[in-house]
Amino acid sequence: MIRAVMAAACVALAAIDPAGAQSYPAKPVRFIVPFSSGGTTDIVARLYAQRLTEALGVQFIVDNRAGAGGTIGTEAAARSAPDGYNLAFSSTSATAVSPGLYPKLSFNIVRDFAPVAQVATASIVLAAHPTLPARNIKELVALAKARPGEIIYASSGSGSSLHLCAEYLKYVAKIDLLHVPYKGVGPAMPDLLAGHVQLLFSDMPPFVPYVKSGKLRALGVTTAKRSPLLPDIPAIAETVPGYDLAGWYGVLAPAGTPAEIVTRLHAEIQKIMASAQMRERYVALAIEPVDKTPAQFGDYVKSELDKWGRIIQVSGAKIQ
Repeated sequence: MIRAVMAAACVALAAIDPAGAQSYPAKPVRFIVPFSSGGTTDIVARLYAQRLTEALGVQFIVDNRAGAGGTIGTEAAARSAPDGYNLAFSSTSATAVSPGLYPKLSFNIVRDFAPVAQVATASIVLAAHPTLPARNIKELVALAKARPGEIIYASSGSGSSLHLCAEYLKYVAKIDLLHVPYKGVGPAMPDLLAGHVQLLFSDMPPFVPYVKSGKLRALGVTTAKRSPLLPDIPAIAETVPGYDLAGWYGVLAPAGTPAEIVTRLHAEIQKIMASAQMRERYVALAIEPVDKTPAQFGDYVKSELDKWGRIIQVSGAKIQ
């Protein structure tokens, strides 16, 4: 009887050894995107789904599970079987910001996920309507101190990473701005272009045509240094020391996913990231490739949770 049990255990272990991972994937893989279609997270996820489908010969499917700041989709991924067939394609907002805003979540990012690959990082841009008498961050800070609470900034929603970019600027620069939340960057853009609000943080692509035409003015990027993709736009930190925030995108697997599958996925993603075709798409999206191991990505996620958690605390930001 004991020998039979031991034999069965050996068979079970053989099913998850490295040889089993070599046959992965054997069926369609699902990327759970915790946001609606059309946003940057969704666009990048679909790029990788297409390339992984071509490289591995099975379908990688994007499954949009939007709602509650990305927590609905993230929870679905956390509760999925740890077999490599249900993955989270996530970003700053869902992974690093929302856990600080939703204190009663049923999942824990560090405990319930295995990091696979960070696929990109991005500078977030602060743009202004040209009627605002501030041509750079220095002039904006001076104007806001002279007119506290009068300059209006739009956001993609209360508690979003773009909202917190503005709140962190208020905190570090010691200025007061008036917040008007919208349901996304798309709905906020018409009011910014019409001058009903004066400022908006966003990733760069929505701003490009308007900055080039002079309908908007790019004041600064949120990363500590200028983006190599946007070298003419100063870093906010050049005027406000210590200001350093970035957007990023990455793949997470449910905790317990075999290490061999994580390694395989990471290797395939890195190969796709290095391709000339993908580099062209990165430039078009104003994002940059990232070369991190799964362990390094895991450490980065932990540091981002701490950073955004502190920003939420000092800003007093809440879900509305």
